[in-house]
Amino acid sequence: MPVSSPAAMRPGGSPLITTLVAAALFMENLDGSIIATALPQMAHSFHIRPVDLSVGMTSYLLTLAVFIPISGWLADRIGVRTVFTAALAIFTAASMLCGVTDTLVEFTGARILQGIGGAMMVPVGRLAVLRVTPKEQLMRAISIITWPGLIAPVLGPPLGGFITTYSSWRWIFYLNVPLGLIGIVLAWRFVGSERDADCRAFDGLGFLLTGVAGTSVMYAMEAIGRDDASWHSALLFLGIGLAACAAAWFHLTRSAHPLIDLSAFRIKTFRVAIGGGSLFRISIAAVPFLLPLMFQVGFGMNPFQSGLLTLAVFAGNLSTKLVTTQIMRRFGFRTVLVVNGAFAALTLASMSLLEPATPYGWILLALFVSGVARSLQFTAINTLGFADVPKPQMSGASTLSSTLSQMTMGMGVAAGAIALRLAAWWHGHAAHALTPADFSLAFLLVAALSVMAIFDVFTLSSDAGQHVTGHRSKSAT
Repeated sequence: MPVSSPAAMRPGGSPLITTLVAAALFMENLDGSIIATALPQMAHSFHIRPVDLSVGMTSYLLTLAVFIPISGWLADRIGVRTVFTAALAIFTAASMLCGVTDTLVEFTGARILQGIGGAMMVPVGRLAVLRVTPKEQLMRAISIITWPGLIAPVLGPPLGGFITTYSSWRWIFYLNVPLGLIGIVLAWRFVGSERDADCRAFDGLGFLLTGVAGTSVMYAMEAIGRDDASWHSALLFLGIGLAACAAAWFHLTRSAHPLIDLSAFRIKTFRVAIGGGSLFRISIAAVPFLLPLMFQVGFGMNPFQSGLLTLAVFAGNLSTKLVTTQIMRRFGFRTVLVVNGAFAALTLASMSLLEPATPYGWILLALFVSGVARSLQFTAINTLGFADVPKPQMSGASTLSSTLSQMTMGMGVAAGAIALRLAAWWHGHAAHALTPADFSLAFLLVAALSVMAIFDVFTLSSDAGQHVTGHRSKSAT
C-alpha cells in the first residue's frame, strides 16, 4: 500500500509540483541537445577533435537508457520526494563538474554522473505529478510537463550557440547550478514522500537485461547513421539489443517482482500511446537534428541564423498550449490523434519543399505550423497513455513510458542520420557531401514514419479517455 506524507496533500500543491517537474525536465532535456553547437569550442579546450566529443553526448543518452528502469523501484522503496530531490542534487553537482573539467575522460565521467541524475528525474518527476493530479486535471498537467521534450531540443542549439559565442561553453553547465539548487529546496518542501510499504525486491536480472537492451539498440542505431561506422559492428549490436529485449520481455512477464511492471500494456489506451506514439516520437525527434543541418550544410546559413529560424517551431509549440484542452474536449482523443496526426505528417513532408531560395517568411510559417501540430499530438499521446491507468499501477507505467520515450527520442536523432545516409546513397554520393536534395528526401522518409504512427489509433473507440478530456461522443450519448 502506498504511504504518503501531508506534503502531497497541501492545497495548491499539484500546480506547483507540476511546474517544478516541468522545469526540472526542461533542464534535463536541454542538456541533451545544447552542447551540440558548443562542440568546437569544447574540443579546443580539451585539445582534441570535435568528432571525439561525440562520446560526451552518447554517454549521457546511454546512461539514461540504463538507469531510467531502476527509478520506479527506487521511488517505491524510499519515496518520490527523496529520489526526485536526490536526482536534482546529482544532476546539479554533475553539471558543476562538467563545467570545470579539462580532459575528455573527466568530461565523459561527469556526463555519466549527470545522466544518472537525469534518469531519476524523468520518470520519478512524472510520477510525482501523476500521483497528486486528479483525472479531470490530467490533460492540463501532462500538457505542462510535455513541453520540455518539445521545446528543449529546439531551444538548445541556438542557446548553446549564443552562450559559446559571447561567453564560454562552461556556462552551459554552470547555469544549471542555481536552477538546480532552487529546485532541490522546492522539491523537498512540496513533493510528497509517498512510497510503497510493501516494496518488491530488486530485480537484478531485469536491470541487467534492460540495460543491455537499451544501450545496445541505441548504440546500434547511432552507429548505423554514422558514415564512418562499420555496418557489421552496428548490426551485431542491434542483434544483441533485440535478443536482450526478447529476454527482458520473457523475464519481466514471468518474474514475481519485475524491475518494470509490464501490466500497463493490458490497458488499450496505454498500449496505443506506446505503440504508435513511439513511432511519432522518433519522427519528431529527428526534426531538431535535421533542421539545423539543412539550414547550415544545405542552405549555407551560419549557426545563429539557423538557430533563430528553428525558434519558429518553439513559438508554434507554445501557441498550441492555449487551445489544447478545448480541442481535446470538443473532438476527443481518437479524432484528434487521427486528423492532427495526418496533418503533423504533412507538415513534416512540407519541409522537403524548402530550398535555399525559399523566403524566410515561408520557412518561418512552415516551422510554426509544424510546431503547432506536433505539440498537440505530443500532448494528446502522453495524456492518453495515463488516462486509464489506475493509481497503483502509475509507478510501473511511468517507468515503462519514460524508458521507452527516452529511447525513442534518442532513436529519433539516429533515424534522422540514417535517413540522410539513405538519401545520399539514393542520390549516388558520399554521406559527408550532403545536398539540399538529400534533406528533402530525408524529411519525406521521416514523415512516412509519422504516417505509420496513425494506424494504431484507428483501433481506439470514439469515447476513449473521455473521462479525462470531458468529450462526449455520439455513441456515448
